[in-house]
Amino acid sequence: MSAKTFLEALREALWEEMEDDERVFLIGEDIGAYGGAFKLTQGFRDHFGAKRVIDTPIAEAGIIGAATGAALMGMRPVAEIQFLDFLSCGFDQLTNFAAKCHYRWGAPVPIVVRGPSGATGGGPFHSQSVEIYYLKTAGIKVVEPSTAADAKLLLKAAIRDPNPVLFIEHKGLYRAPHLRETLPGREAVGELGKAAIRRDGKDLAIITYGMMVHKSLEAAERLAAEDGAQARVLDLRTLQPLDDAAITAAVRECGGRVLIVHEDTRTAGIAGEITSRINEFAFEWLDAPIRRVTAPDTPVPYNKTLEAAFLPQVEDIVTQARWLLRY
Repeated sequence: MSAKTFLEALREALWEEMEDDERVFLIGEDIGAYGGAFKLTQGFRDHFGAKRVIDTPIAEAGIIGAATGAALMGMRPVAEIQFLDFLSCGFDQLTNFAAKCHYRWGAPVPIVVRGPSGATGGGPFHSQSVEIYYLKTAGIKVVEPSTAADAKLLLKAAIRDPNPVLFIEHKGLYRAPHLRETLPGREAVGELGKAAIRRDGKDLAIITYGMMVHKSLEAAERLAAEDGAQARVLDLRTLQPLDDAAITAAVRECGGRVLIVHEDTRTAGIAGEITSRINEFAFEWLDAPIRRVTAPDTPVPYNKTLEAAFLPQVEDIVTQARWLLRY
């Protein structure tokens, strides 16, 4: 089998689930005739038909509302938001209705809301990290994979989940050549709520997800080569629910030194929640203050130089890791 990109892995997951389950259908802006803003669904309408690949107006509230109604009638919709920045326009439908139906009425809402996130030159309205807005809403799972294999496995798991899943795809990973890999077979399905160790080590734990997994791995290799330090890189994969056992094990097994890295802005980012849980469940294992590398509390700049300054870089991760190793 040939190696596939992150984007191709998502295509494969959607295609297989639609072939295997006639209840699965796609709904979103430009996903049919145009094939999606990133061409992820190119050819889907020709194969599955216009009733299962539905083009919509620019109306995120309508997309989420229609998907929720279909799910309540027994379907399994996958709703694409062209850029997840604009999921805010469907916030009420997702958080106040879809997320609460199962609790309120015992009615499952098996919808997946998926789309691109993250900064790749799109400026303040097409580059945001949106995860934190939805993490606190009970009833929604939040997933952000970092590898092509996980993109396929976790999207299949999300489609089969009985309740809403927000599936975040960093657009910088879509066609990244270094992410090409042979994908798991048709029957393989991932498990939501489980982190993965991408690189093992005992001197420091770097806890991260999405695009920052790859910058953290690069930083860990530099630390090994230049400092002789072995850092564990823990890829969260699922942000809601968090894998508390993997986080606690990382603290306990990696010298009590923890660095949390995310592209999202600093204030109220998930680093704060992870820090709180470590203090609650693993404080006695800490040998240094928890540090974090995040974006600053500003909108995402459009200018390339400013965007690079805004985003966490490998050097930032190395600097904070060395501070912890010296502490």
